[in-house]
Amino acid sequence: MQSEQTVMVITAAGGPEVLEPRQRPVPTPADHELLIRVHAAGINRHDVNQRRRGPSTTHSDVPGLEVAGVVAGVGAKLSGWTMGERVCALTDGGGYGEYAVASAALAFRIPERLSDVLAAALPEALFTVWFNFFKVANLAPGESVLLHGGTSGVGSIAIQLLSGLGHPVFATCGSEDKVALAKSLGAREAFNYRSDNFAAGVRAATHGHGVDVILDMSGGRHSLRSLESLAYRGRIVHLSPGDGAEFSVPLRLIMAKEAKITGSLLRPLALTDKTVIADELRQRIWPTIDSGKIQPLVHRVLPLRQAAEAHAIMEAADHAGKLILDCRE
Repeated sequence: MQSEQTVMVITAAGGPEVLEPRQRPVPTPADHELLIRVHAAGINRHDVNQRRRGPSTTHSDVPGLEVAGVVAGVGAKLSGWTMGERVCALTDGGGYGEYAVASAALAFRIPERLSDVLAAALPEALFTVWFNFFKVANLAPGESVLLHGGTSGVGSIAIQLLSGLGHPVFATCGSEDKVALAKSLGAREAFNYRSDNFAAGVRAATHGHGVDVILDMSGGRHSLRSLESLAYRGRIVHLSPGDGAEFSVPLRLIMAKEAKITGSLLRPLALTDKTVIADELRQRIWPTIDSGKIQPLVHRVLPLRQAAEAHAIMEAADHAGKLILDCRE
């Protein structure tokens, strides 16, 4: 195996152009980690936010939170893993490279039907959906949800996963084409937030009840209408802080609905908590991945060295589904 690899590094705080290729040593897996020869890596909004902030002492300067590829090394205290077998995994950075390490507890064997590109689109979205709806928001059987960003990487998986579990799913999108796509994925109704009063639409579709949980990936852009869409004792969970966004709504409306307004960060979550989520995904959701009932949506695949272009596409926000890097240099 080669001793060095190409990685894309955040060289400074700034725009996509600060992502540059560098040569780095291939990492050595710790006792309970896998070394993965990365074939494909997912692009996430977190990567963009990390790049804007610039290098830090907390996280790797190589972004990338999800990868798919083959096992290239096994930690000393692991068993049951075979060199060369296909896996996808949630990582703590380092995904934009030819090799990455990941906790074996957060790795999944890839079903034969899935390509590496499709598999790379799964880990971050699955963990995000499961954590936020079932841990943070305590979504109960039959409760309804509204997704801001219904055709994003997370949103497209959430629609399929939650509707498959019997939850009425509604979504907002930025174009009529995306509205149609969200419905095709299983959304009961979708709204164009640029032209529709989605709060009125949600209330009408739910016979005045509103939705029980809202997952907001828009940086609080729709705060007031989100609250108007919310059911009594509903919950709003924020995933993105936007560019220093503030949540501003009439306090009386929060009180009248006994609404719970919260948010989450997945990356800092303890490994023990992530392991619980991974185990539940394996038991409850991975069989539906294997059967094809949940299909990742990929917008475009770009070479590793074009990571900057991928970030520019994400920031333009005109795409639907995941952006993926081909890391087979």
